[in-house]
Amino acid sequence: MPDETTKVDMPRPKITERPARDRGGWTMLALTVVLILAGAAAALAGIAVGGAVALAAGIAAGSLLVVAGLVLAAGLTPVAPNEARVLLLLGRYKGTVRTDGLRWVNPLTGRERVSTRIRNHETGLAKVNDLDGNPIEITAVVVWQVADTARAVFEVDDFVEFVAFQTEAAVRHIAGSFPYDAADRISLRDNADEITAQLSEELAERVASAGVEIIESRITGLAYAPEIAHAMLRRQQAGAVVAARQRIVEGAVGMVQLALDRLDDQNVIELDEERKATMVSNLLVVLCADRDVQPVVNTGSLYQ
Repeated sequence: MPDETTKVDMPRPKITERPARDRGGWTMLALTVVLILAGAAAALAGIAVGGAVALAAGIAAGSLLVVAGLVLAAGLTPVAPNEARVLLLLGRYKGTVRTDGLRWVNPLTGRERVSTRIRNHETGLAKVNDLDGNPIEITAVVVWQVADTARAVFEVDDFVEFVAFQTEAAVRHIAGSFPYDAADRISLRDNADEITAQLSEELAERVASAGVEIIESRITGLAYAPEIAHAMLRRQQAGAVVAARQRIVEGAVGMVQLALDRLDDQNVIELDEERKATMVSNLLVVLCADRDVQPVVNTGSLYQ
């Protein structure tokens, strides 16, 4: 496993999401409509009464009521499912609205929309050197979502771009920390579960300061670089041939031993050491050959 000192040490977040003070929007919408209608009625009443004083009073009262209704209307905020609104008042974070539906907040606040839906990010084809120095090509996919909207908005410039860059950095680091293929060590090809678990852990450390939660990560593409792919394929084929030959030889030796033991137990024929050696040699040739052998029939004695 890679050295623990290579873990990422990201800055500690300075802000954390908290609920905002909001109200149900439908009640405030009804109040807004009432104020606007009352303002219109006051203005019409002043006109109907007549006279300069009544007209001025009706128009003034009506204008105030309409303005109050419009101010209340400015605080109405629709929130879709799996969406949040981050509130900012005069440069200060005032909380996050996560309740979906029509909500009402302070009309003076700025409201930034943040999606909390689950997202996928697939890295481009990255060409890196593995732990043994062999050039490889690797791609990965990461499933993530925003868990802390305040950090996502205020801790980084663009949390989507941040996740993309940190994912590529983590994939390159993991690819360079393990060999592509190894029999005595954890390798990228043979230990996918361990590799992806460590990739998810490193990604979580990298993007935690941005309020992002890593749900899953997987290596989707892994291969030697084209310039060494043919040579590595020949090496793998040679290893497979050697392993197959080893199994064949082990099986052949067992069959020869079994044949000698059966001949000796059942007293079929007595063989001296020289003839046993000849028999063992012939059986091994037959059993270990990669093609059919041509039998030779001996019509003479056993020793001719």
